Amino acid sequence: MEKEEDALEPVSPTGQYFNSLALNLSVLGVLETEVPIDDSKTIPLVRDVFLPINPRFSSIMRADNPSLPLTFPSVQPRVDTSGDHRTIFKTVPKIFSLLFNTVSDFLGSLMKSSLVEDDLSPIRSGDIGIEFRPIALASMTFSLGQIKQIKATLGVTINDVITGSIFLGTRLYMQEMSKGSSDHSNCTALVLLNTRMFRSYQSIQEMVKPKAESRWGNHFAFLHVQLPELVASTELNPIEFVRKAQQIIKRKRSSLAVYLTAAFVEIVKKLKGHEVAAQCIHKTLLNASMAITNMIGPVEKMSLANHPIKGMYFAVSGNPQSLTITIVSYMDELRVTVGAEKGFIDVQKLKSYIEEAFQMIIKSAACEIQQMQ
Repeated sequence: MEKEEDALEPVSPTGQYFNSLALNLSVLGVLETEVPIDDSKTIPLVRDVFLPINPRFSSIMRADNPSLPLTFPSVQPRVDTSGDHRTIFKTVPKIFSLLFNTVSDFLGSLMKSSLVEDDLSPIRSGDIGIEFRPIALASMTFSLGQIKQIKATLGVTINDVITGSIFLGTRLYMQEMSKGSSDHSNCTALVLLNTRMFRSYQSIQEMVKPKAESRWGNHFAFLHVQLPELVASTELNPIEFVRKAQQIIKRKRSSLAVYLTAAFVEIVKKLKGHEVAAQCIHKTLLNASMAITNMIGPVEKMSLANHPIKGMYFAVSGNPQSLTITIVSYMDELRVTVGAEKGFIDVQKLKSYIEEAFQMIIKSAACEIQQMQ
């Protein structure tokens, strides 16, 4: 085992988990060009640009001005504007709430990662070896402008809006595939969170510096989020589903459990090795119904070897789940991609339900604006 560890190639922390005997994930990135690709330039591009320079994104440039770097939306922490948040009467209850939520969420996460499995449902077959089966993909595009309008109306975040749409669409699909009966299956979504402080894009040379703002590699943790059930009130008023999703996620993120789970995996890796840590992650994925992961994409239009990029998305294969949903922003759009177990989940029908759920939320938000006026 020690010789095998010594022979490992140097990779990021995520690479050690996802390139192991227990777990072998692949991420497929797709760039959609506005013009046909000139095959005659492919080999010179790989030989003269990708291989010699090597660092990621070295050949991807801004379409409007290649000399300028790509910019990404900044992630700003929320500021408490209440003004009296330092009073002891508000601070002490918050501390106790933080401690209680942290302990309960951390213990609940450990239980779901080891002993407690989700119910079998139209989105979870529960079969062993799902990661080796083919997957079907379906991609959809949402307007960031519309999402921001809903965000402003409901007082939620962009993630709350799109997550609520995905959850509502998934529940509608489950109800349809359950032959019209109400589906109350216990379903958990694993939301992959980046625990590395993300301020702006940094090159590899910047990340490997001793005092770099962003640590080298991806540092992540899983957030267990229970899918809200589809009840009569949410069908009549879909924005209630967004609010429920917001309440669940906000409550989960108000604890430190997500950092404890990330630290737990790191401790397991140091004590038992990366293979045992990968087995823990595999079990965590296997026990849940679906996984959701997102990335922040560039604001400007990109160009690859003078080929303007009109769209981009990514998908994950090798995941021991029947359903994986990926999200990426690019310019003024949000791209959502569904990766589902082929032959078990009707990926096109699920896609249509997620799109329908988004439209339902837009209409409900518009009605709420009219009522406020």
